[in-house]
Amino acid sequence: MRTKSRLYRKEAFYGYLFILAPVLGLLCFALYPALYSIYGSFTDWDGLGQRNFIGLDNFKDIFQDELFYKAMYNTFFMMLAIPVGIVLALLIAMGLNRGIRGTTTFRVIYYIPVISSLAAISIMWNLAYNGDFGLVNQFLDLIGIDGPNWLQDTSTVKPAIMLMMVWKGLGYTMLLYLAALQSVPKDYYEAADLDGAGGFSRFWHITWPMVKPVTFFVVVTNIIGGSQVFTEINIMTSTGGPEYSSASVVFYVWQKAFGNLQMGYASAMTVILGLFIFIVTLIQFKLDKSSDINA
Repeated sequence: MRTKSRLYRKEAFYGYLFILAPVLGLLCFALYPALYSIYGSFTDWDGLGQRNFIGLDNFKDIFQDELFYKAMYNTFFMMLAIPVGIVLALLIAMGLNRGIRGTTTFRVIYYIPVISSLAAISIMWNLAYNGDFGLVNQFLDLIGIDGPNWLQDTSTVKPAIMLMMVWKGLGYTMLLYLAALQSVPKDYYEAADLDGAGGFSRFWHITWPMVKPVTFFVVVTNIIGGSQVFTEINIMTSTGGPEYSSASVVFYVWQKAFGNLQMGYASAMTVILGLFIFIVTLIQFKLDKSSDINA
């Protein structure tokens, strides 16, 4: 049997040493809390006292909890902003890819919200949505529209938050699409022009397939992020909105865990949320794989 050289063993040692920090970080700050949360979901722990094993009682109570279903519905509803943001980002990226003047400036402008503090942006939009002196209603007043009190109306609070979420993430998605578009060989479009292909045909048969990996990445990450939305809700509607119409699942988890000190109950909700994220992500991977096979 051939023995490994001393240099090989030394390189392997340093390689493992370099990856030790992130691996330890994953174990300490991701895997261990996840396992502890799963264990906590079967207890009545209040975060301070003794943990008493109660089996599936937390899960039984959750499936009879109307506020949990309402929070789930709110979370799913606000995820409708994902396709809106993807379409807008792709359209903007296609426009910037045409070589217009000031492309770099537009990139910076669109990306500023991405690198800005989410808490600061939430406060800014909270003021903009104010029913008395907010900039949104002031603008609507200029065109003769009497705007509502956006964050205090059950019919407008979720669309208002969704608009802010789309605006916040637009620059990031746009840059991903722009990078994908700039990597498309121009020979493809020249060949399509020679064949007499129209604009829609060129988009459907060239542009869309070339940016499909970016779309898959954006959809998966946005679903994961959208199912865990919290900061916007907590700052813009600190009580979960009128009639709890803007509370997300994570917001409800936070209230139960730190407001009511029901850590076991909150842990059970996080387990359900984690399973949902895992299943949706798995479905996305399966759909992407099957579409590649069909193509």
